[in-house]
Amino acid sequence: MTIIEAIILAVIEGITEFLPVSSTGHMIIGSSLMGIANDDFTKTFTIAIQFGAILSVLALYWKRFFQSVNFYLKLFVGFIPAAVFGFLLNDYIDALLENVIVVATTLLLGGIVLIYVDKWFKKTEVSGTSEVTYPTAFKIGLFQCIAMIPGVSRSAATIIGGLTQKMNRKAAAEFSFFLAIPTMLAATGYKLLKFYKDGGGFHGEEITLLIIGNVVAFIVAILAIKGFISFLTKHGFKYFGYYRIVVGIIILALYFMGIELTIV
Repeated sequence: MTIIEAIILAVIEGITEFLPVSSTGHMIIGSSLMGIANDDFTKTFTIAIQFGAILSVLALYWKRFFQSVNFYLKLFVGFIPAAVFGFLLNDYIDALLENVIVVATTLLLGGIVLIYVDKWFKKTEVSGTSEVTYPTAFKIGLFQCIAMIPGVSRSAATIIGGLTQKMNRKAAAEFSFFLAIPTMLAATGYKLLKFYKDGGGFHGEEITLLIIGNVVAFIVAILAIKGFISFLTKHGFKYFGYYRIVVGIIILALYFMGIELTIV
């Protein structure tokens, strides 16, 4: 992996991690077209740079993390479903991760859903609340479990989960960002621990690439989150839906053209 390739993947991670467009689908396209998807370091790199994306949420909303203990308890309650289902279904999830067609299909289906989400929750945006109760946090956590299917998008699932609980778009999106922190930390930590147990390690140039990747992911994610909140408030979800459909079609086209696609 070159520095340019590392920067490109970090930019993809920073832009797509918190948007409802599936970072997995974009990583498939990016790494496969650059011809580095099968490299072991690439797979670890895409996991490790999620830490930079996580830090972007802390940097943007740091005041929220000093409000009260209840804030952390609600995040924990929201995290419980993903922790339980992730542990129980780990092997099944890994099997799905190897199926590019699953990713493309869920991108397409999720895109169709997002096109109609604004109509379904039109009243919610007008009268919605920003309040997150413990039952609300748990129910949003259940929606997050749907994102264990590759291509669904954790952000899309949790935001829609928030809308079903009568939260407005902005509040649902922000809670989705907050809930990403324990979820992504757990997933990233587990995969990196497994990597080290299997004898993996970083050295020399790889450490440099990881530092660059995390810094780029951090900066780009901050810009993406700010832009997303503004765009979502004004325009809703439909454009993200159209975009997902295009990405899903591109993945299917590349697949049937015989281009080797690997999920990182």
